[in-house]
Amino acid sequence: MARPLYAELSLPALRANLARARALAPGTQVFAVVKADAYGHGLRRVLPALADADGLALVEINAAIALRAAHYTRRILLIEGFFTPDELPEIAARRLAIVVHNEEQVRMLEHATLSRPLEVFVKINTGMNRLGIAPAATAAIVERLGQCDSVAVLRLMTHLARADEQDGIRDAVAIFEAACGALPYPRSIANSAGVVRHTEIGGDIVRPGIMLYGATPFRSVTAAAIGVQPVMTLRSEIIAVQALNAGDSVGYGASYHASRAERIGVIACGYADGYPRLAPSGTPVLVCGKKVPLAGRVSMDMITVDLTDVPEADVGSPVVLWGDGLPVDDVATAASTVGYELLCAVAPRVPFVVSNVGPIDLEL
Repeated sequence: MARPLYAELSLPALRANLARARALAPGTQVFAVVKADAYGHGLRRVLPALADADGLALVEINAAIALRAAHYTRRILLIEGFFTPDELPEIAARRLAIVVHNEEQVRMLEHATLSRPLEVFVKINTGMNRLGIAPAATAAIVERLGQCDSVAVLRLMTHLARADEQDGIRDAVAIFEAACGALPYPRSIANSAGVVRHTEIGGDIVRPGIMLYGATPFRSVTAAAIGVQPVMTLRSEIIAVQALNAGDSVGYGASYHASRAERIGVIACGYADGYPRLAPSGTPVLVCGKKVPLAGRVSMDMITVDLTDVPEADVGSPVVLWGDGLPVDDVATAASTVGYELLCAVAPRVPFVVSNVGPIDLEL
């Protein structure tokens, strides 16, 4: 028998989340962010649910090439751009759009000879201080790119560092608007947090990411409150039950001691599967549809939970680690991380099951 652990993906949920993003950003184009293998969900698996997106945005050129090989015809944006001149011919041949965020990339484009010119997004640094052209240099960079034979069309973009905060975009948007001035190019500003909280910023293209997968970009607003639903549910079962007396310990390091007579359930999932090793006792787990607390240290292949208040639970009882009925953000908060990390960290040994979808014929 197979180990009873798998990740179930709901493509109807993903379609609904994409529709929610579009409804919150009326009149814009929607580029679905699918970097990191669609936030750990598997780009091949979820692509059919993203058919209504105007395009896709990712980091990995190999994934973009695979999309084209699988006959994906809509726009694909490389959101970190390119790194060496050798990539540019392939980018042109595959009709990929690129982000330009430094002057060295501009020089590489100016010296390139390509089979077709490229769609270029000029990224402006508005306070994130990771990637981006200095605001004061924007006009000059745009002028150079506008005269470059390797460039077909230009767009302007930025990435918001504090869009999850109520007043977090004012300064960034002001910097962006001052840098762009009257430049007559389409603009892309909003990520998931911007799409949900700051619809007033407008723009021509939005780039939702985490909200598509049913998690929240906010610290204090739930996924349900922003109208999205989980796409991934990580499921397992109780594989053993132990009876503890008060004072007995559980797991490595004896970090957990029973405060009473307790029933401890052993679940087939551990940090080698992507469950956060730093999740403390008390982290919520769903057993038989009821929340129970993690009890003891997470090990490589197993976790243990206190089943005392769920007497019907026994070997074979269903478990949800996160997803349907238990938001990934709740588990992440308990483990002092974010839902993004948990979704992206599901290990290769965990099998995936796609629900409510027809045959997938893409070879990615």
